This record gives sequence, C-alpha cells and structure tokens, in this order.
Amino acid sequence: MKIAVFPGSFDPVTRGHESIVRRSLPLFDKIVVAIGVNADKSGYFPLEKRMEWLKQAFHDLPQVSVESYNGLTVDFCKKTGADYIIRGLRTSADFEFERSVAQVNLKLVPEIETVFLLTLPEYVMVTSSIVREVHRHGGNIDQFIPEQISI
Repeated sequence: MKIAVFPGSFDPVTRGHESIVRRSLPLFDKIVVAIGVNADKSGYFPLEKRMEWLKQAFHDLPQVSVESYNGLTVDFCKKTGADYIIRGLRTSADFEFERSVAQVNLKLVPEIETVFLLTLPEYVMVTSSIVREVHRHGGNIDQFIPEQISI
C-alpha cells in the first residue's frame, strides 16, 4: 500500500492545499494530511479548528485522513507507515527551500521519498499567511479556502 503524508500548518487550509491533495489521489492509496505542531509557536487558528476544517474539506475522500503530530515529519511518516511526503511548490523559492528539507529527510530516513507537485496557476498567489492577514483585517476569505468550510 502506498501511503503519503502531506504535512503543514494548514493555518488555515487553502484551496491550494486542497488541490494538491486531490491531485495526489491517483498516486497513493492513502494520504494523511498532517498538521505539524510546534510547541514554540502558536497558530493563528486553534489546532482543533484546523483539524475540523481539514476533515470537512476531505469528507468525501475515504482514503484521506487528518492527524496532528509533534517532532520530525520523517518520524511521523515511520509511525504511520508512509514512504512518501507530498509537498506543493508555488515558486522557485519554494523549490529551493523544499529541496533542502527533502535532502535532509533523505539523509535521516533514506526510504522516505518526497514528491513535489506544482501548484495550479490560479492558486500560486494563495498562501495561508496572506489568507490570515486578509482575515485579521476583516476581509472576505471565502475565495481562498475550500468551499466545504466556513471560517
């Protein structure tokens, strides 16, 4: 069984995140959308809400589950039996950063491969940071988040 982890903060989940997961489905038998929890950093939205929104966004996909984790992503992958990490790339800067992380992960656990998917053009400008900023200032974020959820 091919299991992949799609890690992130999902603070909040965006249509770009949703697109990456849905486009990854033909490649894997199971995808674990995993919210990484950093004890030194609190999220803008509570972890419980982010988990709820992710479950709502993927409620129609039985092969997608949602979990949270602490520590290294590769350790979480080993715990869940995943041999793949999914990452979305919006820009060349994303590629440079994600390539470095993927290479470190390969050194730590050579059996776990990182798979990169390019973000669709219509979502390139959508980041969780920008969505948070729009929300923080009272703007309407509906066009940036999955239609199954409301914030």
